[in-house]
Amino acid sequence: MFKKVTERKKGKKYGVFKNSLFMLQEAKNKVPSVIWLAVLDGLLAVAVSMIELYIAPTILEKLERHSTLSELLYTILFFTAGITIASAAWAYVRINMMHGRIEVRIHIMNKVRYKMSTSSYPLRDKQDFMDLLVKACDTLNDNDKAGEAIWNTFTELLQNILGFVIYLYLLKSVDMVVILVTIATAVLGYIVNYYVNEWNYQHRKEDEEICKRVEYILNRAEDRYLAKDIRIFGMWEWLCRLQDKYMKLYLDFCGRREKRYFVADLADLVLGMLRNGIAYAYLLYMVLGGQIGAAEFLLYFTAVSGFTAWINGIMNGISTLHRQGLELESVREFLDYKEIFCMEEGQLLCQEPERDYTIELRDVTFRYAGSGGEPAKEVFSHLNLTIHPGEKLAVVGLNGAGKTTLVKLICGFYDPDEGEVLLNGVNIKVYNRRDYYKLISGVFQDFSVVAATVAVNVAQDAFQIDMERVQDCVGKAGLKKKIETLPQKYGTLLDRDVHIKAVELSGGELQRLMIARLLYKDSPIIVLDEPTAALDPIAENDIYQKYNELTKGKSAVFISHRLASTRFCDRILLIEDGKIAEEGTHEELLGNGKRYTELFEMQSRYYQEGELV
Repeated sequence: MFKKVTERKKGKKYGVFKNSLFMLQEAKNKVPSVIWLAVLDGLLAVAVSMIELYIAPTILEKLERHSTLSELLYTILFFTAGITIASAAWAYVRINMMHGRIEVRIHIMNKVRYKMSTSSYPLRDKQDFMDLLVKACDTLNDNDKAGEAIWNTFTELLQNILGFVIYLYLLKSVDMVVILVTIATAVLGYIVNYYVNEWNYQHRKEDEEICKRVEYILNRAEDRYLAKDIRIFGMWEWLCRLQDKYMKLYLDFCGRREKRYFVADLADLVLGMLRNGIAYAYLLYMVLGGQIGAAEFLLYFTAVSGFTAWINGIMNGISTLHRQGLELESVREFLDYKEIFCMEEGQLLCQEPERDYTIELRDVTFRYAGSGGEPAKEVFSHLNLTIHPGEKLAVVGLNGAGKTTLVKLICGFYDPDEGEVLLNGVNIKVYNRRDYYKLISGVFQDFSVVAATVAVNVAQDAFQIDMERVQDCVGKAGLKKKIETLPQKYGTLLDRDVHIKAVELSGGELQRLMIARLLYKDSPIIVLDEPTAALDPIAENDIYQKYNELTKGKSAVFISHRLASTRFCDRILLIEDGKIAEEGTHEELLGNGKRYTELFEMQSRYYQEGELV
């Protein structure tokens, strides 16, 4: 109970009104016509409804008065023309307003993506931040969710309020009992439907979880990368059983939901019969008493039904707007999530081609936040390290020693809990962190290949590509011969998950592509975090020799689990127990006969004696 109250309080940070203003402001800034078309949509909907309301009663009145045939035909023609023009205008508006609404939704979605791709790296470790991202994307990815559907709610609310006022005016001459009965039955119907909708909202996670599992199983069955495993290990029957299991759960959920829908529909039916029965009886009484004619009877009876629809529409619209406001809450909370690092407000840091850069870790202590109630895990304690300009530094150690964490600290992905990371003696916290990132090129274990051309992958830019530079970098990386034998050469697409006719490069070729990308950026500091872990020793040695040749004059940090592959470096650090256990050249460390020597000899048993040992 306390948790629900807390969640409600948290949901009041912005409120429905502020979230509605947010959407109106975004539309005003991006596509102002969305607002005016929404208003016009509501007005035209009411206009069509009013014309339809008056057609039959007016014609019936003409017949009662024994009007001439020409007068009757003119009346029919007038209404036909009116409803044709109004309906055509309404349809035109509804078709054309969709483009702007989609554009506004995509505009906000791009804001979310920009926030995600440019926010501080540690935010990815925060569960509340990632939860908000999932909720924000869910709100904006589907045109049935608040990111786009809220415009329908605005329009329908305007339409229902206008219709309510007009129909209330029409019914003022009818006894107040009919109006009160109509309002009462509409309110009761709304309450019943509200509880059904509330049940759906409270159980939406159950629905989402089951659907997510079914979708996951279907996607895995179609996954190109799992195709071999499915066939070799006979996973198909297991996947089918899992799908049957979750489909039964989903059908059970649907059964419980449909029972509530049945009760709501039955209540609507009973209340509708009650409302129409009372209205029909009273209006007949007025006709028999000579108070109104047949045309007025038809007008008022139709207006009673329409009046009910307007009341229901207003209440449903308010309820929907409240729900959509809660959905937009996550979008706004995500966009306004407090940044950890200095970005635009930080000091500018411009790369100078001839300048030397020294990176220093001074008395650094770093801990990863514990999960599941576990205490924080300390990775480094009072670590000191200086990377000199133009130095090639290798970092080695067992898995879990903290090699990748060290890279993340050097790259500025994390700030230390204690101590400082300095660039030429200045704490990097004062700089615009994005400017700091521009000084660094990196190839990591999980390097990225985008579903685009070879040239785009090298330049990491789809619009401003220096093709001569791309070709030069690919040549220096030793991939020119391979690329130029492809039919589209540098325009060859990569990643078959997106492009069916894409080319798949081998592991070694992808590594060379990463070298080309690194060379294209031409940063003074280079970081390589075990990018060759999946390659055999010969291929790895060849790749590292390429890195050695092409990083001359730049500061470079190499991380590798194979000790022999980094002996070309100026200095090697052995990380163990959260500190630098040993430091020196490959030969110096082998000569001291300590832990590095022990690890090197253990690895060498798996390789033949020779150049790669």
